[in-house]
Amino acid sequence: MNIVQRLAERFWFVPAALCAVAVLVAETLITVDEGTSELDVPGWMSRLFYRVGESGSRDLLGAIATSSLAVAGTTFSITIAVLALTSSTYGPRLVRNFMADRGNQLVLGVYVATFLYSLLVLRSIRAIGAAPTDPEVFVPHLAVNVAVLLALANVGVLVYFIHHISDSIQIATLAAGVRADLRATVDRLYPEGVGHAEPRDGCPALPEVLLRDGAPITAGSSGYVQFIRDEALMKAARTHDVVLAMQVRPGEYVLADTTVARVHPPDRCGEDLERAVRRALKVTDARTPFQDVEFAVQQLTEIAVRALSPGTNDPYTAVNALDDLSVGLTLLASRPMPSPARVDDHGALRVHAPMVHVSTLVTSVLDTMRWYAPSAPLVMHHCLELAGRVGSRSRHPDLAAVLVTHVDLLRGAFARASHAAHDDRLFNDHADQVTRDIQAHADA
Repeated sequence: MNIVQRLAERFWFVPAALCAVAVLVAETLITVDEGTSELDVPGWMSRLFYRVGESGSRDLLGAIATSSLAVAGTTFSITIAVLALTSSTYGPRLVRNFMADRGNQLVLGVYVATFLYSLLVLRSIRAIGAAPTDPEVFVPHLAVNVAVLLALANVGVLVYFIHHISDSIQIATLAAGVRADLRATVDRLYPEGVGHAEPRDGCPALPEVLLRDGAPITAGSSGYVQFIRDEALMKAARTHDVVLAMQVRPGEYVLADTTVARVHPPDRCGEDLERAVRRALKVTDARTPFQDVEFAVQQLTEIAVRALSPGTNDPYTAVNALDDLSVGLTLLASRPMPSPARVDDHGALRVHAPMVHVSTLVTSVLDTMRWYAPSAPLVMHHCLELAGRVGSRSRHPDLAAVLVTHVDLLRGAFARASHAAHDDRLFNDHADQVTRDIQAHADA
């Protein structure tokens, strides 16, 4: 994740950019007005292009500036209320989605930029000339008319905001955003790697001596590993002519003394290499799905679990979350696992960085649902659907056995929930069919 991508996720970035544009446009139009004291406007445009004089311009700009800032405060009070409701219902980790939402950023940016633009234009209305009794007053008529257009645009933005905030709190919209993050993370991480992941003459194995005798490099600070700069790791390994075996991956929580990497040969591990490795790891208080595929899976799983809580009791929301999970997990199951070994241009092993396997993600989802969903037959049937979808599209032979094991575990959990005999029979038949489909795809 480079600095531009990190800035794009900040809530203030779009408003700050629009404020910079507002300053530029205001100063440009004021300069144009100063160069054309009497703008020649055709007669058919005179009804649109007003010259309201000094007092009228001040009042107009003041009203636009005041109202735009007041509406900005009101709209984002609504946003905070929606955030509180959503975080309590579907999980606090979804607040990040609201913060990164381009629509919310754009609305705030337009209102604040309009306020700033009107303030700058209002400041430019001033007396010019040397006559003390009746000085000539400069009024930037073109800039004032543009402020009126911005006020009209703000009305449209207000209508858009009401529609956008109403749509954004729907569970389908929330889950779709997390699903899109999951798909994007799978597309970004699993087809690509740093260095040459699979050289023509085979992937070099990780030396056993590295984990036994390799010099440890600690995290240096506590928090979640948000992302790892792969190219920076490769550069550090090449520069110091070492092999780096990563002991953590994005999404894991580390303490200051947690070993994040081991270096071989150990005698080449100095302070410069330690600083380079620590700079390549971003350790922070929050997780993001940029390199953390487990985080996106966890968000959708949390939606399903919260929907099954006694206070909510909404199995259809849980079904919606499981369907969205199946989109990302089936895509991941259909992709080859990138090699953990990264080699340089000469074929020498430089970085060993294992990635999370699809079986780990499937296990986390189905285990969690088995703990919380046995009393909801509809959700349990969709857990079987999830296992069947992943198994029928998997290209990993070892995943079939994992899925069959989870189907049996789901079967046992459903039986212990004391459902009616009819429900038990239907679930067992469904489980048998899913098991056959998974095994048939694995044998094909």
